[in-house]
Amino acid sequence: MDKVMFIEIGMGIDLHGQDVTKAAVRAVQNAIHHNSMPGLRSVLPGNDIRNMKVHVRLAVPADKEKLDLDAVKAVLPYGQVSFEVIDGGMLTTSGVVLADKEDKNDLVYVVIAAVEVGY
Repeated sequence: MDKVMFIEIGMGIDLHGQDVTKAAVRAVQNAIHHNSMPGLRSVLPGNDIRNMKVHVRLAVPADKEKLDLDAVKAVLPYGQVSFEVIDGGMLTTSGVVLADKEDKNDLVYVVIAAVEVGY
C-alpha cells in the first residue's frame, strides 16, 4: 500500500468456546462498523473502489493455526485484502466453563485488529 488513508482499531471477544476466528471477526467488525468513507472513491486510482487496498493486522493470543482468514475477509465489503497475524491480544478467564457453549476451559479470547485502508 503506497498511501494509507486511515486506520481503524477494533477489539473482538469470544467469551465462550475459545474460537479465535470468532474473536477476530468481531474485532474487524468493531473496527469498520463505525465509519463511512464517502470521499475515498474520488482519491482512488481510476476513481474505482476495486483499487482500494485493505491491510488487516490481527493481534491474537492463541490458536493462530486455527484462525480462518477467509471468514475474517468475508466481513470486509470492498478492497484487495491482505493480512498480518501477530502475537498479542489477551487471554483471560470467564470464571466459568459452560459445556453448552462448547467451552474447553474458562479462557476468554480477546483479539485486537488494526484495519488500514488506502491504495
